[in-house]
Amino acid sequence: MSESVVGSGTDVRAAARRWIAEDVDPRAQAELQQLVDADSPELADRMSGMPRFGTAGLRAEVRAGANGMNRAVVVRTTAGVAEWLARHGCGGGVVVVGRDARHGSEDFATDAAGVLAAAGFDVRLLPEPLPTPVVAHAVRALDAVAGIQITASHNPPQDNGYKLYLRGGIHLVNPTDGEIEAAVAATPAANSVPRAQTWTIHESALDDYLDRVATLPRGSARGLRIAATALHGVGARPLREALRRAGFADVHLVASQAEPDPDFPTVGFPNPEEPGTTDALLELAAEVDADLAIALDPDADRCALGVLVDGTWRMLRGDETGVLLAWHILSTLDRTATPDPLVATTIVSATMLRSIAAEFGVRYDETLTGFKWLVRAGDGAGTGLVYAYEEALGHCVDPDFVRDKDGISTAVLASDLAATLKATGRSLPQLLDELSTAHGLHRTGQISVRVSDLDMIPQIMQRLRETPPTRLAETTVDVQDLLPDTDALMITGAGGLRVVIRPSGTEPKLKCYLQVVEQVDALPAAKQRAADRLAALEQAVSELVRGG
Repeated sequence: MSESVVGSGTDVRAAARRWIAEDVDPRAQAELQQLVDADSPELADRMSGMPRFGTAGLRAEVRAGANGMNRAVVVRTTAGVAEWLARHGCGGGVVVVGRDARHGSEDFATDAAGVLAAAGFDVRLLPEPLPTPVVAHAVRALDAVAGIQITASHNPPQDNGYKLYLRGGIHLVNPTDGEIEAAVAATPAANSVPRAQTWTIHESALDDYLDRVATLPRGSARGLRIAATALHGVGARPLREALRRAGFADVHLVASQAEPDPDFPTVGFPNPEEPGTTDALLELAAEVDADLAIALDPDADRCALGVLVDGTWRMLRGDETGVLLAWHILSTLDRTATPDPLVATTIVSATMLRSIAAEFGVRYDETLTGFKWLVRAGDGAGTGLVYAYEEALGHCVDPDFVRDKDGISTAVLASDLAATLKATGRSLPQLLDELSTAHGLHRTGQISVRVSDLDMIPQIMQRLRETPPTRLAETTVDVQDLLPDTDALMITGAGGLRVVIRPSGTEPKLKCYLQVVEQVDALPAAKQRAADRLAALEQAVSELVRGG
């Protein structure tokens, strides 16, 4: 069947009827048939093409039709993956399949396991909804040829997704993603793809993962009270158990958000970065007099930290957490075991990590956005990687065992750092001030322009390329076009000014990442200067991208 439908309404209806006839799910057939019968204008979008592999796999709204997450799409996608794996000498190998607790996840995981089993693979299906890092760990631990996690991470409740790992627990990059998409396009109708139930339940996946996470702390201090939330995702029980095994027993969960719920009823958007999402967590932290607050996103691959600053609880930005963890890892690293370590971040993250790496005499790399690039930092294979982070709350703190972002491992290592500091009368905010004094106060911000018409994003990018700015916030700037490597513009100027403008890889947004750097004489004055400069830069960039 064609992957996209263009032309008249008759063509769209005919394509929809073919899709209905070839579907494997009676509920989806009925849903799409209703749109056909009503001659709904929505039908064209439903049949506009199957989801494509983006920054973190496939993501789409759970709905019937080619352009959605549904059983037919999962069956055909998995058939394409199976064909690609077999063609590349991986036939019969182990494939790990897991899922979160979103709408449709159980059916999608079962269908994926069934397709792979019928294609002759040794399928290990996880027994229950579990965090994405558990799948990433199992792929490496079992030397699997691939891993599939059904998840939409922190997307809205109506979405689901399909995350694919290749051997070694790494993500797809070009040209592999295009090759797999071509294999998917060539698959037969969903109802003609064989499925079998000859998989094995991988009962020990969570225990194996937690045993490793428990070994991550560097220090011996454990006197820490922790408030935590899983935002209705699958991370609450694994997080509590990971902390317990690591020696942190004083853990308080936000009760209303502790159980998996695909509707995410207490939050408007289940992303710890979004304003208001962690309000209940910070209220609990204040109530129990916590030392540290921890928020996981719904599939527990991201981690946000909350701290008490001058009597008020606030969430740390991803860059702040990033440099704190980098300092902790590098200051405790066994250089005999790792003689040539590497740390990495992305072009949209703050630049302080470069200075910290220089202080410790380790290699530093700055990659394109996404962990598919971060885990390949340095030589293209991530050789010697000991830590990588991106500002969107993703941290890879144990690359040898989970070569992806991992919220639970991050939470354990952050607790180790916080407890170690507390034992010496210090705190995470104090350490952050010390790093700012030594390496410059890096203040970052972000502007997101959400669009209803996706055509607006390339139009804005084209306008900026044709007429790039020469000054922003009273600072002379240079503009670098990052094509063809990635669709982004990097704007730089004096005083550590940096702006990166790029389309989002997962949402209908244009994203702008801002940074200013102030050298510290007196810290309060430097903070005020940085805040003033960032506010002026935010206004200037907002006007720039909106054409004001």
